[in-house]
Amino acid sequence: MIYTCYEMALDCRADRAEGWSHFIREYVPVIQKLVAHYFAERADDRGWMESLVVALRQPESSLFQTLEPAPERWFVAELRQQLLAAADGLDGGKSPEIEIDLEALGAALEPLTVVEKQTTWLETMRYAPEETGVLLRMEPRTVEKIREKAAERIRGSMDNWRRSVLTDNGRQLGRAAAAAHTKDCLSAKAFLDVLDGRMTWRGREELERHVTACWHCIDHFCRMAEVVEVLRGVTPLSEPEAERFRQVLGVAGQAKPAWKRWFGKASGAV
Repeated sequence: MIYTCYEMALDCRADRAEGWSHFIREYVPVIQKLVAHYFAERADDRGWMESLVVALRQPESSLFQTLEPAPERWFVAELRQQLLAAADGLDGGKSPEIEIDLEALGAALEPLTVVEKQTTWLETMRYAPEETGVLLRMEPRTVEKIREKAAERIRGSMDNWRRSVLTDNGRQLGRAAAAAHTKDCLSAKAFLDVLDGRMTWRGREELERHVTACWHCIDHFCRMAEVVEVLRGVTPLSEPEAERFRQVLGVAGQAKPAWKRWFGKASGAV
């Protein structure tokens, strides 16, 4: 039997030790990987990392509130969103020196294709050309050419500009895109079907007609592509590290999921 993300979410919502113990062991490594990318300067700050994990357990966190059975990649995408929100809460949002909002960005990049917009958007998510090439399966030099084209359009639309304007405004743009959901926006499953090669050409054409003008869906697709890569090669925490986080969260012992306890009794295992 497999202890799923859905079962873990139910247990965490009910504040059961087995759910939190599983979350710590399996998903704190994901948090550490995301922190290394978005907050490299804080990656070795143990106290800050612990505060992030504690924030995810607070009542205002919605990480475990959706009770629909969901695949792991959906859960990690939501974990990423909650992690960035928690980091904002800890550090306080700082406005960049030169600002650009989603509407202005959309107007500047309106003529670009879906792929060009995705390539540009991943710059707001701090992904270098080489990393973006992996996420979108394209050559890094192609990424650079697209970003140069986008940069020229953005520069021409602004009174003040600098090359880092997208990275500097990434958090604000990401929040705005996430909030721009409409009834026509696509589900996480649709984007995973594209990434996994399960979508038909006709389905992909219909998808692109909507996504071309929807920064919410461009952001959503990029986040799902990110999740696929983030999960690659992630290994569970060592027992000493897991115990440290259990103590931080006040989780008692190394609790086993209920099905494991039942199976152990049924088989006579100790």
